[in-house]
Amino acid sequence: MAQIKQIKIHNKSDKPDNILEKESEIMEECLTIEASLPRFLRGFFAYLRGNVLPMTRLAYLRDIRFFCHYLIQETDLTRAEETADISLEEFNRLKGTDINLFLDYCRRYKVETEKNIYIYENNKRSLARKKSSLSVLFKFLYRDELMAKNISDGFDPIRVPKPGEKEIKALQDDEVMVMLDSVESGEGLTEKERQFWEKTKKRDKAILILFLTYGLRLSELQQLNVSSFNFSRDEFIIYRKRGKESVMPLNRSARKVLDEYLYQERPASESLAESEKDALFLSLQGKRMTERQIRELVKKYTSIGLQTSRKSGYSPHKLRATAATSLIGRGNSIFDVQALLDHEQVTTTQLYAAHKKNVKRDLVKDMEWEIEREEK
Repeated sequence: MAQIKQIKIHNKSDKPDNILEKESEIMEECLTIEASLPRFLRGFFAYLRGNVLPMTRLAYLRDIRFFCHYLIQETDLTRAEETADISLEEFNRLKGTDINLFLDYCRRYKVETEKNIYIYENNKRSLARKKSSLSVLFKFLYRDELMAKNISDGFDPIRVPKPGEKEIKALQDDEVMVMLDSVESGEGLTEKERQFWEKTKKRDKAILILFLTYGLRLSELQQLNVSSFNFSRDEFIIYRKRGKESVMPLNRSARKVLDEYLYQERPASESLAESEKDALFLSLQGKRMTERQIRELVKKYTSIGLQTSRKSGYSPHKLRATAATSLIGRGNSIFDVQALLDHEQVTTTQLYAAHKKNVKRDLVKDMEWEIEREEK
């Protein structure tokens, strides 16, 4: 059995090794998917490499692979048994109605394994993304004269809620305080959770404070290193989703919780594997925390702040929303908040400015019909 070769990165850039490794993982998955798809899509693959972000490229490729699997497993639109064998002639016979049927299939479908039957459901936003992936593909094939017609014109519209139509979910200031009190004291945790909390409370608090202060994305926090921080200058470096390096100032709260974690709780570097020595946030196994582990941690503590079930706790992205609404609520400029959160468009930041905390509560507080009736 052939031994799997380990990938070694010869890093001559300013980026940390773990950032390059993450980018390399994305690129490798893209190449693996491309190798499984029809060869006549090679020009499209080159187009994606030069025109979209790596994660967007990966999302497009996953959607197109899923569509090709659908053609083979759920339709008679191809004779191929493997996705790579689907022919250009078969693609040319596709119509807009075939894509509409695929999108309808994606609303709810099942995948059966030897032991289980999995039911998958997609909301309108997920369906719209799949539609977008196929629209980009078929427009490219038409533009490059590989298809006789632009069938994307026949795709049914999918109406998704506009950003302003969806109520922003964020913690209120008092809920933030309850959450931080919980991570400090262990109050609200189950007996089993407290056993882990005793060993990780300083780490957990540092994670929550960084999310709340800087509105970091999950990937940005997960990839932080000890070497990302220059404590003599009270600043640290993060890498944005477009690979852009951004320097963030440390305030006293962030500095305090990081000092406590690094000097009182985090394992000494000598006890760690070489690949983990620089990772900032470590699991109890001494490895860099995964995005899933951080997500579960945030859901746990936010559920205590919200006084709800663990399942109903908030995601890290809602702590990003909490940071935005809190900053704007304190009178900070929308443009300054846009720069801190790395929003491409100020209109995104304006959504948080339009979100007025307790506006519904304020509207109804003087409309106490039943209470007023009882007091008369």
